[in-house]
Amino acid sequence: MQKLLNGWTKLTSTSVNRKIFGAAMTVAIWTAFVKVAAVIKELVIAWRFGTGDAVDAFLIALLVPAFIINVVAGSFNAALIPTYIQVREKQGMQSAQQLFSGTMVWGLVVLGLTTFLMIATAPIYLPWIAAGFDSEKLRLTFYLLCAIAPIVLLSSIVTIWGAVLNAGERFALAAIAPIATPAITVLFLFIKPWGIFALAAGLVAGTVLEMILLSLALRKQGISLLPRWYGVSPAIWQVVQQCVPALIGAFIMCSATLIDQSMAAMLAPGSVASLNYGNRVIAFPITLATTALSTAVIPYFSRMVACNEWLGVRRTLNRYMWLIFAVSLPATGLLLISSELIVQILFQRGSFTPEDTQVVAQIQSLYALQIPFYIADIFVVKLLISMRLNYILMWVSVFNLVINISLNYLFMQWIGVGGIALSTSCVYVFSFFYLLFFAHKNLKIFATQCN
Repeated sequence: MQKLLNGWTKLTSTSVNRKIFGAAMTVAIWTAFVKVAAVIKELVIAWRFGTGDAVDAFLIALLVPAFIINVVAGSFNAALIPTYIQVREKQGMQSAQQLFSGTMVWGLVVLGLTTFLMIATAPIYLPWIAAGFDSEKLRLTFYLLCAIAPIVLLSSIVTIWGAVLNAGERFALAAIAPIATPAITVLFLFIKPWGIFALAAGLVAGTVLEMILLSLALRKQGISLLPRWYGVSPAIWQVVQQCVPALIGAFIMCSATLIDQSMAAMLAPGSVASLNYGNRVIAFPITLATTALSTAVIPYFSRMVACNEWLGVRRTLNRYMWLIFAVSLPATGLLLISSELIVQILFQRGSFTPEDTQVVAQIQSLYALQIPFYIADIFVVKLLISMRLNYILMWVSVFNLVINISLNYLFMQWIGVGGIALSTSCVYVFSFFYLLFFAHKNLKIFATQCN
């Protein structure tokens, strides 16, 4: 065993590309365990609730908190981590700690205010995004939203803490910690007769446990978690400058999910749940690959950018583009061929009927078309974030939103709720080619400036 570990260490420590590969494999292995637990949770939910009104209400209630988490926490990461690594490399750990502590101060203020506004304005936006819900179903959605609300603050903290831990090349714990949420949720579903509110309770409790685990790891690394304001330093100002376009871009891009779910709610009852189930299996390889690659590549890309190693950046980009398509294209074909069988094996039991299987299998196949382009797209996104070119991500998000709404409407007239899945796949094909073009263009510019 020791020889095996020594061999693995030697294999993954001789070059940047091998370090990225080693980190990606570490994240992928632990993330796989998390996703297996998440699939088990979905099987239990399908068995207990099928595609009924309770699941629709929970998914719509989760929509806005998840949207805020992705927009705010994701934007903070996009703005903070490249600058954090640059400051740590050039000014030392103490300056990096001050940047982290100061960012947490204004991050907590923004998140707290956002949570309050989310609850206060719910009676205004819930009837809009759940237009097909009757009054009783809408009331259930509001109660579930109130129960879920704490995760906006908690999950955002978890996301930022996990990114800082990864920036120190400590990947394993941040990858495995999210298993707490599906594990606790399944436990609540079996032990407590709370109905659909067991999902909300499991989500909040699991996030709290994840936050505790990450806090212990960060303290072990000597990183203080106490928010503290040191004034507006050049590094803080740089984070703010990068955060603004990142927020705008993330807001627009995450609106696609909000729009997809809202447009599905306008169709037949159960359409929101069917769309959700159809994306679950596809989300497994996509999330596994993108989480592993994006988590691993950000520290190394950011370090190479800080040191102006543009040739190394280009080589890494080209090598991983070929690797992504070589692996993902056959996987996509396999999913397309076996889509209905997969849905039958995983979901068709209890309240989940054969008719549900046919609808979900079609949605799943159409979602599968995005796999190679989505994975490659996220990889290029992380490169642009490392280069602090968040304004490009803002503009592609604008184009993606327009394309998504247009194709949703067009394809829904053609194939119903499955058209939303097909529209999503088309959006990621466009996004990948757009971002790849600008990544290569800016790499040439930066390399020329350095020479």
